[in-house]
Amino acid sequence: MKFSFRKKAFNWKYVAILGFLIGAMVVIMSSKAIKYTSTDEFCMSCHVHPHAEDAWRLSSHYDNKSGIVVHCVQCHLPPPGTVDYLKAKAVTGARDVYAMIFKDTDKINWEAKRQLSSAVKHTYQESCMNCHQELFPRGLSADGEKAHLHFEQNAERLDLNCLNCHLDAGHYNPYFSHEQMSHIPETEGLSGEPFTEATLVTGFDNFTEQIPQTTVSFNMVAIPGGTFLMGSPENEPLRNDDEGPVREVTISPFFMGEIEVTWNEYWSFYRATMAEGRISPNIVIAHNASGPDAISGPTPPFGIPDQGWGSGNRPAITMTPYAAEIYCQWLSQRTGKKYRLPTEAEWEYAVRAGSQTPYFFEGDPKRFEGTGLRGWLFGADTTGINTYAVYRENSMGRTMEPTFVQPNPFGLKNMSGNVYEYTSDWYAPDAYAQTPYEVTNPAGPESGTERVIRGGSFESNAGDLRSAARNHTDSEAWFRTDPQQPRSLWWYSDMRGIGFRVVYEPDNELIVQQNQ
Repeated sequence: MKFSFRKKAFNWKYVAILGFLIGAMVVIMSSKAIKYTSTDEFCMSCHVHPHAEDAWRLSSHYDNKSGIVVHCVQCHLPPPGTVDYLKAKAVTGARDVYAMIFKDTDKINWEAKRQLSSAVKHTYQESCMNCHQELFPRGLSADGEKAHLHFEQNAERLDLNCLNCHLDAGHYNPYFSHEQMSHIPETEGLSGEPFTEATLVTGFDNFTEQIPQTTVSFNMVAIPGGTFLMGSPENEPLRNDDEGPVREVTISPFFMGEIEVTWNEYWSFYRATMAEGRISPNIVIAHNASGPDAISGPTPPFGIPDQGWGSGNRPAITMTPYAAEIYCQWLSQRTGKKYRLPTEAEWEYAVRAGSQTPYFFEGDPKRFEGTGLRGWLFGADTTGINTYAVYRENSMGRTMEPTFVQPNPFGLKNMSGNVYEYTSDWYAPDAYAQTPYEVTNPAGPESGTERVIRGGSFESNAGDLRSAARNHTDSEAWFRTDPQQPRSLWWYSDMRGIGFRVVYEPDNELIVQQNQ
């Protein structure tokens, strides 16, 4: 008996139906997964950022008159419905999960991550514009119209971002504001009766200056004159071209502030003048003006310029070179001494304090900065530098009190790091090449557009803290979000890591004493 088997025709219809069902399930599940992982609750369950949720609920994106709530993904991802959205979601999710599992959250610098430089990496300008399509809505204030017009006309040229002015829109920060300060901050930690006289200096020794009519005093350090090699040799690690050629420079004796000008000192100046006139320092000098009306005071800054980090003995920041010079004129008038900004040569002589190595302390810039194979494997070696400098690795994204560091051999604190410091010199990349090999008390180029700044800041890498490292102001970038015309003479709108310290230029009798 024969059996015959009959092949059944393969029915592709069922395969298509099955494939469709599987595809539909994948789409539905993917959609549900995307929707679920885009909820605020899901974001908050993974994130370990302290107070992120509380700050969001206090912000204008949650607590507003309209009742509209802006959710996490509306700021921290591109607009939905695009490939970029899915890509960014995958990358962001993977990064956050990795951080939650493998990183020590106690060591994350949350304060630095709240700052503009970090925030712009985690938000999307197109998402801002996706919601705020009308830049001039009904009810916008006159200042708002001026600011938005400035943004509309200069966004691409100045690389402006919505967060430049609205950093606190998504996460409330009580210290961030783009409105002019309406009060005069008080000095901190000071008491007693105001001084009636400035300190009388009779010898070339350290002294404590007293600012008459205030309770503020500060220490001045006697810097002996001498000769040093200014600039860096070509083999110095992380050297820049504008640091040479090396020149032999002789410096006369002078006094320098032990620390950078503090908020207590600067607010005393602000309180004493309380004027909004705008007088050029050259006008004051040219007319040999004197008296309380000869020197104008700063106009109110936008927001709180201490960034909420505290005032007191922290360095005063965000003021322009003009403001620093006017402060020196006011201080000179109050004390009867000649206070001014240091020259670049005086500043480098003071930071070196007799050293000719990259820093006034021991250490290799490359090891401090973690460059090369060793740095890639083991990270930066901060042994030594943390004792003397406030910079990117130890600052927690803010300035620090002077007690945070040890002084250099001359007795000066925070010459490396904390905030950049103004000098009186105009910047030129070839300034040293234009200077004779042997020179006494050089004052830099006769003219220029930007000022030399020295020392690095709390945001700087270790290489920028070297004694010979030079930098300069960047007025265009530091005024990016200032919509005023003319721009403020007193305050930068986009630079926090800048301050200054003063120099007292002694008379000839004190110099003779030092040389004896």
